[in-house]
Amino acid sequence: MSARVIEVVGIGEDGWDGLAPAARRIVEAADLLVGGDRHLALVPDTGAQRLAWPKPLTDAFDTLDRRSAAGPVVVLATGNPLWYGVANLLVRRFGAERVRVRPQSSAFDLACARLGWAQADVDTLTLHGRPPALIQPFVQPGARLLLLSEGRETPGQVAEVLTRRGFGPSKLAVLAHLGGAEERIVAGTAENWDPGEIADLNVVAVHCRPGAGAQVLSTAPGLPDDAFQHDGQLTKREVRAATLAALRPGPEQHLWDVGAGCGSVGIEWMRAARGATATAVEPRQKRLAMIADNALALGTPGLEIVAGRAPDDLAGLDAPDAVFVGGGVHAGDILPACWQALKPGGRLVANAVTLEGEAALLAWHAEHGGELTRLQVSRADPIGPYHGWRPLMAVTQLTAAKPWG
Repeated sequence: MSARVIEVVGIGEDGWDGLAPAARRIVEAADLLVGGDRHLALVPDTGAQRLAWPKPLTDAFDTLDRRSAAGPVVVLATGNPLWYGVANLLVRRFGAERVRVRPQSSAFDLACARLGWAQADVDTLTLHGRPPALIQPFVQPGARLLLLSEGRETPGQVAEVLTRRGFGPSKLAVLAHLGGAEERIVAGTAENWDPGEIADLNVVAVHCRPGAGAQVLSTAPGLPDDAFQHDGQLTKREVRAATLAALRPGPEQHLWDVGAGCGSVGIEWMRAARGATATAVEPRQKRLAMIADNALALGTPGLEIVAGRAPDDLAGLDAPDAVFVGGGVHAGDILPACWQALKPGGRLVANAVTLEGEAALLAWHAEHGGELTRLQVSRADPIGPYHGWRPLMAVTQLTAAKPWG
């Protein structure tokens, strides 16, 4: 017998009473009802066998697959199960054709309704199992954020992040048990946050407001050099902005930052596009620690850091959509290895400041094409009581795009 569709039914704090008649009929027809203990307790006994999620819950997927061939399987989940919910895992495992989702209002929907916020103007994130540092790129003057909490400690951690950035006047609201009889909203400001006892399951709403001395860091490429810890091995701000423009960050795309230094290019790549990922490859131990610190401070804690040298330690890494070579470009085997690893349509960008590095880029260009650019930046510096232009080292930049197909 072929496997049936697995039904995923969203259920809210109002439980059985809040389900539409069609959703109730689906639950009542189930042979196997699956969900967390909290979700299962919200529906009456229908005669179905009940399965509480194990840890990890993916351990139950083979059971769902087998049982769905024998009879209807229904999964209960919170609100809209596609908002950071279990339906995403089920679709990845079984395919969209095997999973039918019946959503309810999500916690984000309900929070916007309570606050009078237009959901189209809100950034939504989950901090469940993720560090609060993830909010850093979204902390901008006037921004509105909705955050799924890890637990009751999360709102205080968010308030601390905001206050350290100089956004202490930001308004916070913690919304718990939305849509249920115990619904509660606690409001305050980040710098004076003291909510008392709050529920583990909550949503944090943030309306970002900068205070005096706030650190405002745009997601547009070209963060100030002093936003990073570094030992001088740093792609300077103006060159970094041009480099990111050539790399063209995109959603869910992956970058190799080879010879990463302090990690500035990989970090800005991840800040520039939602879901973008990066691997920083750097041989020096001291710099590895700086990369990790910078990634956490600037909201990209998921940056993968590899202690190693190219090209030997590139083997086994996820194939990149783009590669930046910022160090060691003079070694003759790095560019070929990176080019070989690139996905079709991928972009290779390499910067050189030494004559040896420039010679390597010229040789590559002569054989493979691409574009060569000379980037020369001067900054105004004091000269006694006056100011004058002080040039930075010129950078030769190679950009090349791998053909599609």
